[in-house]
Amino acid sequence: MSGAPLAAVTASDGKKERLRLWIRLLRATHIIEGELRERLKRDFGSTLPRFDVLAALYRERAGMLMSDLSRYLLVSNGNVTGIVDRLVADGLVLRTRREGDRRTSMVMLTAAGVASFEAMAAAHEGWVDELLHGVGEGDARQLSGMLRNFRSEWEAEH
Repeated sequence: MSGAPLAAVTASDGKKERLRLWIRLLRATHIIEGELRERLKRDFGSTLPRFDVLAALYRERAGMLMSDLSRYLLVSNGNVTGIVDRLVADGLVLRTRREGDRRTSMVMLTAAGVASFEAMAAAHEGWVDELLHGVGEGDARQLSGMLRNFRSEWEAEH
């Protein structure tokens, strides 16, 4: 995760401040993600990757190609295939062959998948709100905007 402890980073130049920011972002992400994983498992018998697949398919209600789904989630086709197989077996996702191409599959949520995701998403939103309760609305908006701008700048360079 990180090298030196936060207290060991003492210089006041911009490099060290950005390093502190990186360490704090990693810690916050690790803590919040761990709590969300635990709550999804406890309350819904779900994993975070399973939640992420359902969320992606919820956003694309007409369905997605399996390859597009894995690209969207930034994971391998093999990782997505295993999750989708379990979601199909649970009746939450429907998999069909793409017309004219038997090698590619389209996946979409079933009605049960929509209902299941909506329940999880409502709980997830409440949990995130609870976990970030100390961050005011204005600060959240500002930080989110800063991270969005950083992402845009960084992606343009890479």
